Amino acid sequence: MNRICAIFVGLIAILTNAPASAAETVTIAGSRAVLIMPASLRASVILMPGSDGAILAGDHGDIHGLNGNQLVRTRDAYAARGLAVLVVDVRTDLMSAVDYMAEIKRPVTVIATSAGTRRAAERIARGAKPDALVLTSGILSPESGPASSNVESILGSPSVLSRTLVIHHRYDGCNLTRPAGVEPFIKWAGGRARVSWLLGGVNQGNPCYADAYHGFKGLDDQVVDLAAGFR
Repeated sequence: MNRICAIFVGLIAILTNAPASAAETVTIAGSRAVLIMPASLRASVILMPGSDGAILAGDHGDIHGLNGNQLVRTRDAYAARGLAVLVVDVRTDLMSAVDYMAEIKRPVTVIATSAGTRRAAERIARGAKPDALVLTSGILSPESGPASSNVESILGSPSVLSRTLVIHHRYDGCNLTRPAGVEPFIKWAGGRARVSWLLGGVNQGNPCYADAYHGFKGLDDQVVDLAAGFR
C-alpha cells in the first residue's frame, strides 16, 4: 500500500468511525515495514525494536520476528491511541520512513528500544529528522555499560536531538542499559531530553530480554501512555 492509499484508508476510517484497519505491509526505500492505521488519526509513530531489528514482515502486515519485543508486542496499542504506526525493519531507511509518515500525519515521533536506540541515533546522525524521539531502555552514554558505542557517542552533539523522552526502569538489570547511564545522558542533552522512570512489573529470565525489567514486562500500558503522549 503506497502513501496515498494509506492516507485514503485513514480518512475513510475517520469518516465512517470504523475500527482500525488491519495491518498492511509497505515498502519504504526497498525495505519492508508494517503500517497500522487508526480509526481516528492524531499523529504518527515509528517503532524501532531492539535485538537484531529484523521483524521479518510477511505479505499482509504480519510480523514473524521479534514478536516478544516490547515495541512489537504493543504496536496495536499505539494505533488504539489514535496514532498511525509504522514498525520498521533493521534495514529500513529512517529518513525515508519519517518522510513517509509525515505525509500521513505529523508530528512524527520515533520510538526506539534497547539496541534500536543506537540504530535510531545512527540514522539521525545521517540526517533523519523526526519531530520527537523516545528512547526506552536505551544504550545512552558511556555509563550505560561496556558497549562500543552509545547514543551520545554516535550523535556527537546534542544539537541534532529532537525533543527527547527517555523511559527507563529503575532496576533495569541489563549490563548495556544500566540506569546509571541515564542522568549523564540527560545532562549531556542540555535541556533537549527528560526522563520518566518506571518501577515494578515482572523480571524473568535474561536481564537483557523482553520478559525482564529491561523489556518493561507487566508495564506495557504505562510505557505506551508515556511514549504515545510525547510529541
